[in-house]
Amino acid sequence: MRGSATATKERIKEIKFVKEDFNVEKLIRNRTTRLASTTSNYLRTSIITSRSMEVTRTTKQDEITSNLETKQEKTESKKEQKEENRTTRKIKKVNNNENTQKKIKTSNKTKSKVKKTEVKKEETKNVEQNTDTKSTGKIKVSISKGMDLTKRTGLSKEQFKKLIKNVPQDSSKFFYNNADTIYDLCARYQINEIFFCGLISAESGWNIVGSHRKTHNYVSLMSGGKLIHYSSTSEGLTVAAKVLHNNYLTPKGKFYGGKTLAGVQKKYCPSGTWIGLVYGRMNDIVRAAKKIK
Repeated sequence: MRGSATATKERIKEIKFVKEDFNVEKLIRNRTTRLASTTSNYLRTSIITSRSMEVTRTTKQDEITSNLETKQEKTESKKEQKEENRTTRKIKKVNNNENTQKKIKTSNKTKSKVKKTEVKKEETKNVEQNTDTKSTGKIKVSISKGMDLTKRTGLSKEQFKKLIKNVPQDSSKFFYNNADTIYDLCARYQINEIFFCGLISAESGWNIVGSHRKTHNYVSLMSGGKLIHYSSTSEGLTVAAKVLHNNYLTPKGKFYGGKTLAGVQKKYCPSGTWIGLVYGRMNDIVRAAKKIK
């Protein structure tokens, strides 16, 4: 009986050990299961997070790409707009230049027409003013030291030529041979014909001295202390009339001092005898008019 009891106790111990082993194994199995579950959850969460981050990165990249494309489109649009504006400005500038040129041409044409009209009116006025002298054959001209040198004589071209033809001092016939040119230049530049001829005679002599004849310089225009040389009689007379009009007889001229002999003398020839010399030659022409019957 004592041996049986001992065996029973041993058996109970074995059973306890088996239970304990089973419990330990169960505990290990439970822990392993929980660990596997945790690991699986972690991996699943990591995968989801990774995918979420990838989606976020992709979205951001798409946004960046989209923004870059938008900026590029805006930049290109601005460039195109600037180019269009530049082209538009160029076109406007060209149009403005063309319009300006047209206006200038129109203005020049208008001025030319007005000038021609004024010359025609002047010639008509000259003819009307001297109708009585044609019938009697007499030519009437008057001068004074204080006269306006831009006022014409009122003679027609034929009357002027007839007057110059009868000037006895013109023995070389320089003035008569160039009477047409002198009359036309005085009409163009609004210079009194008697004054222009008197000035030429005072500066070059009635027969035109050799140095003035060689240079075609009839009113003593100088440069560097020497007479300026012109290519022809026509050029010399034209320059003389133009210089008188632009520089001495026009209010804005660089040497303008008035439209009288005294006004011109201030810059042209300050010599005290110049007015008397020029006016004396003008009187020679007026005296010739009185001899015409």
